[in-house]
Amino acid sequence: MGSVIKKRRKRMAKKKHRKLLRKTRVQRRRQGK
Repeated sequence: MGSVIKKRRKRMAKKKHRKLLRKTRVQRRRQGK
């Protein structure tokens, strides 16, 4: 059971990281304009 939860946490972390990257990209575009 423990290993399954760890795998799920890793997957969630990756998704969160992608969302953060998207937010930073939008901010950079706005600053560039």
